[in-house]
Amino acid sequence: MEERRIKRALVSVFHKDGLDAILRELHAQGVELLSTGGTQTFIESLGIPCTKVEDVTGYPSILGGRVKTLHPKVFGGILGRRELEGDREQMVQYQIPEIDLVIVDLYPFEQTVASGASEADIIEKIDIGGISLIRAGAKNFRDVVIVPSKAEYQPLLELLQKKGGISDVEDRKWFAARAFGVSSHYDTAIHSYFVK
Repeated sequence: MEERRIKRALVSVFHKDGLDAILRELHAQGVELLSTGGTQTFIESLGIPCTKVEDVTGYPSILGGRVKTLHPKVFGGILGRRELEGDREQMVQYQIPEIDLVIVDLYPFEQTVASGASEADIIEKIDIGGISLIRAGAKNFRDVVIVPSKAEYQPLLELLQKKGGISDVEDRKWFAARAFGVSSHYDTAIHSYFVK
């Protein structure tokens, strides 16, 4: 069933409530955590070690936080096909770490629109890195577990607790389907805002 063990996870979320149990379980299972900004601070506040994404990429968060995870060492780690020798060789060549789990959520675009915020504030809530991570993780479901919103926290926690962080391809495909549902809804909301 093409089982994969989660060894390294990228965690970058806007909403952190409900995440602590997952982080503690990942840590207990020896999973290396990569993160950015506020999420990294939150992880470390739980006493859990965390590697900064910028230490992996060699680049800081730039352009007012607009660019944090958009880098080949992040996306290569998610999109690299473990069964292809050529991909594996390039990952070694360019020092790209395999990323087996992506936990991400999206900036609250719809809530920002509903609040009556200014157009500038609304535009800043169009997520670029998050939506890209979701699509990359879902595309490579053969190797990666993608958690695209808080709604998938409980299924992930059950996977970690019941299966010891080992997923089969049907598990990963289920998460991928949820991920494409999230991305579709999000883009539809943005499209509706622009054509209103």
